[in-house]
Amino acid sequence: MARALVTGALAVVMFASAAPAQQVVDTTAPTASSATAMDSRLRAEIAILRTVMRSLHAPPADSFLIGDHAIPAGETRAGTVATARGNLEIRGRITGNAIALHGDVIVHPGATVGGNAIAVDGRVRTVGGVVEGDVRSIRGITGGILARAAGEEPEREPLTTWGAIKMVIGWFAILVAIGIGVLLFAEKNLNGVVVALEQNFSRSFWVGLLTQLGAMPVLLIVCAALTLSIIGILLIPFAIVAFVIALAGLLTLGFLAVARFTGRAFFGGSPDSRTTSLRSLSVGLVIYVGLWMLAAAFSWSPVVGSVLRAVALAGSWVALTFGLGATMLTRAGTQRENDRTRRPQVANDMSWQTPTPVTGVAAARRPVATVKES
Repeated sequence: MARALVTGALAVVMFASAAPAQQVVDTTAPTASSATAMDSRLRAEIAILRTVMRSLHAPPADSFLIGDHAIPAGETRAGTVATARGNLEIRGRITGNAIALHGDVIVHPGATVGGNAIAVDGRVRTVGGVVEGDVRSIRGITGGILARAAGEEPEREPLTTWGAIKMVIGWFAILVAIGIGVLLFAEKNLNGVVVALEQNFSRSFWVGLLTQLGAMPVLLIVCAALTLSIIGILLIPFAIVAFVIALAGLLTLGFLAVARFTGRAFFGGSPDSRTTSLRSLSVGLVIYVGLWMLAAAFSWSPVVGSVLRAVALAGSWVALTFGLGATMLTRAGTQRENDRTRRPQVANDMSWQTPTPVTGVAAARRPVATVKES
């Protein structure tokens, strides 16, 4: 028994002497406070981070320090130091990587990071310190992925008024570029849709509305038909992509036609003139995009901004519905009713010029007797 007591006393002395050394060397071991603060959501985020972004070389969840953490000047930490839900302030030296999840990595003057400095949903701020590796600040998308994977919706920063105005200006520039391209390469198709709007204005609306209601059932029927064969099953993704692209093209062509139809009311000129078409198209786009610009300018006001956005959305939907209907009636502008009605009429009007049954052959001038006066 005496031997057992001596052995136990030696073990206690050895453990007590080894405890301070372990605190100095093993800097990645979790503390009691960090272990209690580590919840399931944070563990899931760290696991996803280690799986999806392996290039970060993030340590296991138990090695993360919860909350703000600072490395004082003159102290050296071996290996990787990682924090979560707090900032990592470095005034000493880290031989490995410095990682902060949902926080910033701050490298103060005189501090050194031997590896990479990485901030996920934060940013790396080097205020006089030295980072020997890469500096990476990952914000926005990564935080959204982690939040959705944890079962929560990420918080989005509200769009400012100037940001909303810039977005509208960008869409206007895109529509003008597409409109110029259509005028250069598909002007006949655009003219056919505009003529259909003039001749079948109310019919275009109802056809466009029925097309919107039947778009999804048609896509489902096509996908169901493709499932009848093995090759068809492989073609389902391509069919969905082709269907979406075709519908987007029809909507764009129809909207441009409605914009030109609306803007042509402000210009007389020849309807076949390309200059008049470009001016009409530009004015129409200014009218419809101007509604969104007005809504963006009042985005700072919740009530007025919401009302103006509703008005802009309703105007855009009506324009898209009319345009889609006219595009469907003319098969994307390839079938024009006015061409079929004009050609026979021209032939009948010119048939009086000749007594021969061949249309278009000019009759010979008949000799006319002249009487000279003496």
